[in-house]
Amino acid sequence: MTKRLFIIAALLAGSYFAQAQFNGILNKVKNKGKDRVDRKVDNEIDKTLDKAEGKNIPPPATENPSVKEPATTKAEEDNAIKSYSRFDFIPGDSIIYTEDFQQDEIGEFPLLWNTGGKGEVVTLNSYPGKWLRMYENSTYLTGNKKLFSENFTMEFDVILQMKNNGYTYPMFSFGFLASSEDSTTDNELLDSPSKYQAGEVLFRLGSGNTTYTMIYAAIDNRRTFTSEQQEFANLEKFYGKVSHVAIQVQGSRFRIWVNGEKKYDLPKAIATKYVFNQLYFKLTSSSYKDDELGFYLGNLKVATGKPDTRHKLVEEGKFSTTGILFDFQSAVIKPESYGVVKEIAGVLKDNGSMKIKVLGHTSSDGDDNANMELSKKRAAAVKDLLTSEFGIDASRIETEGKGETQPLADNKTKEGKAANRRVEFIKL
Repeated sequence: MTKRLFIIAALLAGSYFAQAQFNGILNKVKNKGKDRVDRKVDNEIDKTLDKAEGKNIPPPATENPSVKEPATTKAEEDNAIKSYSRFDFIPGDSIIYTEDFQQDEIGEFPLLWNTGGKGEVVTLNSYPGKWLRMYENSTYLTGNKKLFSENFTMEFDVILQMKNNGYTYPMFSFGFLASSEDSTTDNELLDSPSKYQAGEVLFRLGSGNTTYTMIYAAIDNRRTFTSEQQEFANLEKFYGKVSHVAIQVQGSRFRIWVNGEKKYDLPKAIATKYVFNQLYFKLTSSSYKDDELGFYLGNLKVATGKPDTRHKLVEEGKFSTTGILFDFQSAVIKPESYGVVKEIAGVLKDNGSMKIKVLGHTSSDGDDNANMELSKKRAAAVKDLLTSEFGIDASRIETEGKGETQPLADNKTKEGKAANRRVEFIKL
């Protein structure tokens, strides 16, 4: 009797989740746009959803971004850095576009951006700075108006605040497009990002190890490439935390890292008929209400080119980078800086007699004296990482802070401030 009751309960649970999956799909179908490419991609999503139907998936352990977290210990910082030990991403050396929403009012939609849904700039107790809260059934175009180049890098942070209530999660996707002669925020691009040319990454968010990812590229509303689907259970471990996404495009080659893990390295994925000039982000609809899930976007940066670290430091005697990142108003190095510091360490190991000076620089935001002290601490932190993680002799490295005294760009613009927040290496 007990066994029979258990089977009946399992069947009812399966029916519940199948109905929940169906409701999620039905909502998505109601909101499908006219874009032919998107319809084809949705078919791929539906295939993935079929794998998960009928599974009694437990709710994931989540953290609420609005709750204050305990201070990070030194051991935790070291572990975070080491977790990126295979992260070989190197950002471009010339910043094209950056966005941290500092100029935007809380509760308002970002200046110069566009959407067909809704969004608002918010602050979070657990994480510094300002964030764009994104909502389901919405597409977002950034405020960028500059052309990228054939080779460019793209980075951003995202918080996926997920809690499983039995429904299918919305799908989160992001990518880059070419608007050709149209405005980069043209309304038509909201419905058809692939009108001219696009590359898009899709996260089929799930729980209980059901998350998947895939990539597609298109030109003139015609899909030209679709990757194999990959399971991405590791992303679920970051629900409620900051995930860092880094993308490198070199002509047709496409590479992406998420939280230090390389997910794809595709040699011939991206079309090159047009020059890319815009980023976009999308969320599909689901049966969840706005207050049940949270999606937060921050710290966007697009840069061009790949810096020739070895040539600049060894032959020119100077190398400057904005790719070494720090926590807000802190000297704690972010783990996504690992690839750049590793590159510097490699140059020093190959040139055993070389000595360098590490210079820290800041933007003009904040107090002059505080910026000077912060720049000194950041330079010292870079030296400490080079010695502790990569075994470089400390006697080969001097440090100095320059604060905001040597700007490279205009501190009145977001891109100028980002360029001025840099670390410089001088050959002695």
